[in-house]
Amino acid sequence: MRDCLNHRGGFDRVLTAVAATFLTVSATSAMAQDAPRATPAELAIEAAIPRPEPANVPPPTAADFKMDNTASTTPAPADAAKPATTDAAAADAAKPAANDTAKAPAVDAAKPAAADAAKPAETKPADTAAAPPAPAATDNAALAPAVPLPATPSAEPAAPATAAVAPSAPEASPAAPAAEPTKVSSVPPADQPVADKLKDMLASKSLHDFERKAERTDVEKFYTAREFAPLWTQGGSLTDNAKGVIARLKDAAVDGLNASDYPVPDFAAATTPEALAEADLKLTESTLDYARQAQSGRMHWSQVSPDIQYPEHPTDPEQVLSNVTTAKDASAALESYNPPQKLYQELKEKLAELRGEGKGPVITIAQGPALKYIPARNKKQPAVVMQDPRVPQLRAKLGVENADDTHYDAKVAEAVRRFQDSADIPVTGVLDNRTVTALNSPKRDRQIDTVIVNMERWRWLPRDLGAPAIGDAYVILNIPDFTLKVMQHGAQLWTTKVVTGKPGIHATPLLTETMKYITVNPTWNVPPSIVYGEYLPALQQDPTVLQRMGLRVEQERDGSIHISQPPGDGNALGRIRFNFPNKFLVYQHDTPDKYLFAKDERAYSHGCMRVQYPDQYASVLLNITEPNEHWTPEKIRSMYSSNEVDLKFPTPIPVNITYQTAFVDDAGKLEFRKDLYGRDATMIAMLKAPHTRDLENVVAHSQPSYSRPAGYTLPPGVGYASNEGGFSGFSSGPSFFERLFGGGPPTPPAPVGRHPTQRRIFTR
Repeated sequence: MRDCLNHRGGFDRVLTAVAATFLTVSATSAMAQDAPRATPAELAIEAAIPRPEPANVPPPTAADFKMDNTASTTPAPADAAKPATTDAAAADAAKPAANDTAKAPAVDAAKPAAADAAKPAETKPADTAAAPPAPAATDNAALAPAVPLPATPSAEPAAPATAAVAPSAPEASPAAPAAEPTKVSSVPPADQPVADKLKDMLASKSLHDFERKAERTDVEKFYTAREFAPLWTQGGSLTDNAKGVIARLKDAAVDGLNASDYPVPDFAAATTPEALAEADLKLTESTLDYARQAQSGRMHWSQVSPDIQYPEHPTDPEQVLSNVTTAKDASAALESYNPPQKLYQELKEKLAELRGEGKGPVITIAQGPALKYIPARNKKQPAVVMQDPRVPQLRAKLGVENADDTHYDAKVAEAVRRFQDSADIPVTGVLDNRTVTALNSPKRDRQIDTVIVNMERWRWLPRDLGAPAIGDAYVILNIPDFTLKVMQHGAQLWTTKVVTGKPGIHATPLLTETMKYITVNPTWNVPPSIVYGEYLPALQQDPTVLQRMGLRVEQERDGSIHISQPPGDGNALGRIRFNFPNKFLVYQHDTPDKYLFAKDERAYSHGCMRVQYPDQYASVLLNITEPNEHWTPEKIRSMYSSNEVDLKFPTPIPVNITYQTAFVDDAGKLEFRKDLYGRDATMIAMLKAPHTRDLENVVAHSQPSYSRPAGYTLPPGVGYASNEGGFSGFSSGPSFFERLFGGGPPTPPAPVGRHPTQRRIFTR
């Protein structure tokens, strides 16, 4: 009985130790999981329930069953040092019970479970990676017994050892850090050697490609983003995009460009990574050169004349490469950098015809007797009109109406005369053998050159000529043709004749600006160039000449001279001025000199553009910007008075002043006009000269100075605008630009005795 009690007492001590261990393990596990537990009794029940083994722990084998040394004084193996330390503490706490029950069958039955509990210390890295991330859950799962319930208390003492590992886990992790994932290159293995060479070449300072620094920087960024993979080859073979780009570069002449400016490397001869990389960069450079020159021109407009100002629209190299290399049709994508305007596309077609590459059949005129037209002199001498079976072919070739008519009439003779002028042969209007030979020539060099430079000037113009908010409306004026057109929705809305500037210093400038308002009954503020170049010298000869012309002369305290003409029927600007502020101080306006519009060549102004029917022009523009106001020419004329009236546009209208000596008319005929200002000759010479790449550089031109001549004084007897004569009384008045287009400081009050011009401003 005593033995039973002794054994019972030992068994009670064991149960007490096991229960304490269960509570400790459960509390530790609960703290690790941050999951609240209800009562210690529930924790004990939960700990006593067997748990399945984790999926990453293999089932025990015969080799896993070893002698139980944990009941004695032997520590855990060295490869599980951390759990052994905790196991030793647990063994010390349960040593009395272990000594009393060392021979108990339950302890022997618990050996496999104890051995399995020590397994996690030997888990391989691959196994650990598959385990759940929460350490407490893994530890609890590892404690699940694989023996009947009575043996569980003997196996559970290993639980505190494993549970205690969680706080020590961060110390063990530096010993075996997880390897960072290796970055996988997106470059195909076959292209990697070429990519390596491209990287070296772009990093080298000795690279001679891409002379423009900004362009080279963009190219480096583009190649870097694609890990320097070649753009134009895959596995050493040309891509479809590369073939399309090469075809477009070789066919550059169809757009008036020079194919030799865009060399194509020989990829077939490139058999090494270095040669392929070099060819890749050269084709990239040619692609960028083509796109840039197709969009902005082979020469900058400032190279031609200081009287040109168009907005810049450069290409973005990265965007060009992205567009071309990702397009379904790389050739079309590269071609799209040429001007999209209809007039440009029509010139492109006519260029092909001039080169004998037109779409239709080639018309050949047979040699024969000379044909001429003699106009009528009087009733007794009527016009002499010859007939010939070749005339219908001549009409078709020159675009003359009545294609079946065999009469060599005035219209045919005029068409022949224009052709002779363009072909650089004597202009007689007679169809002689020399003219027939020139007509049949597949290459007419002068006409081809003229078309090419006109296509070049189209590259300077904005891609969108109009304002989208008002149906893409815009004004386009052609100086050599002396015509102005108002366009909307891609169609001509209205047209009129104009008078433009005289050749030389009074040439009308080429520009793109926006018309913001029109002025009815304008005051003419005489431009400084006319004041100091013409009127002041005239005053030296006749001090009263300007007063007789109705002009007012004002001299400011700084010595500058201002001359103006008040509104009226005799005003040099007529009744309406169309304002689009620009640095050249030019505008469009009415004129009292209507007789000039009857002339074929109308270059008579000082740079401004005179409009034949300004009241119609004003109503057309106002109806575009204010369609609900129903403007009419009569309504405009009803505003004529002695007071200035400004009519502001809610949406400004773009104004494009162009120089088209070659264009296609509405009938589809190629027209040529006189090179009034010599722009064609200048551009042709520049394009045919060597080192054409330098033509893309911007040339800075000094602005004309209109300051008064040093020491200049008005001669005695000049009538001033002020009644008292002498100075006008202004300390400093507004500048000519401010007087002309508004803005700047307000106009000071007029001195006593002067009747200031009233100005009304209408803003809608």
